[in-house]
Amino acid sequence: MILADVHNHTIISHGEATAAQMYEAAQARGLRWYGFSEHSPLPPGYACPLYHGDLAGDFPRYVEEALRLKSAGSPRVLLGMELDWIPSHMPYMRELAARWPFDYVIGGLHFLGSLAVGSPGNWNQGESEEERHARFAAYYREMKAMARSGLMNIVAHPDFIKVRCPESFHAWLDRPGSLELIRETLCAMREGGVALEVSSAGLRKEFAEPYPAPAIMRLAAEEGVNISFGSDAHSTADVAFAFDHLAAYARSFGYARSVVFQARQPFHLPF
Repeated sequence: MILADVHNHTIISHGEATAAQMYEAAQARGLRWYGFSEHSPLPPGYACPLYHGDLAGDFPRYVEEALRLKSAGSPRVLLGMELDWIPSHMPYMRELAARWPFDYVIGGLHFLGSLAVGSPGNWNQGESEEERHARFAAYYREMKAMARSGLMNIVAHPDFIKVRCPESFHAWLDRPGSLELIRETLCAMREGGVALEVSSAGLRKEFAEPYPAPAIMRLAAEEGVNISFGSDAHSTADVAFAFDHLAAYARSFGYARSVVFQARQPFHLPF
């Protein structure tokens, strides 16, 4: 049984429920640890049209609500943040990560330069397959840099870039050199003590595949990379979503423990 869900969002960003409502859902699921990991405010020049209101202005309230819930009992609450990796704004990212007493920081790779990876308009029929493959390679080069930055404890949904084009992504995985690039990225994670998120969010997509895909999970297991479980919940119904499936998935690659961070220090939980 998976005991911890460390990737969750609230109405402060583009979730549908308050922190208290999400916590009640975690109690109902029987979790022992529950991590809030709200999206970080974006720097000037970047935006997410899905966000409600003023994330920068509302973020301190999210921190206050999560810290208040730390005294609620079981599950134990962890304060986290999903920090957007935007390397052109390193001082901004460092300041955000240091401003509040986070138990952990999840690295979210949602942008390649100014290109929003999750935007459907950026994955139309206008680009060639070669252009897509070049984006996939650039994505993992950025992920390797993110893992080496010292800012992150966990890498979120490690193949999120497949979200709008899963067939193209799997075709790229089969190309010579692709898995070696991903292996280099995973080695950087292991060396930096950064965990790989195994996420059930992909099971809620049309392609119905966890993040990351089996080929990447296999490499992670071979390289001894720690894993962390998350639902990427944006509603109470998503909390600990399909965790039985996720546990079986991880076990099929030889995993028996996941990692949780408290005060930025890792400890392991059996599942």
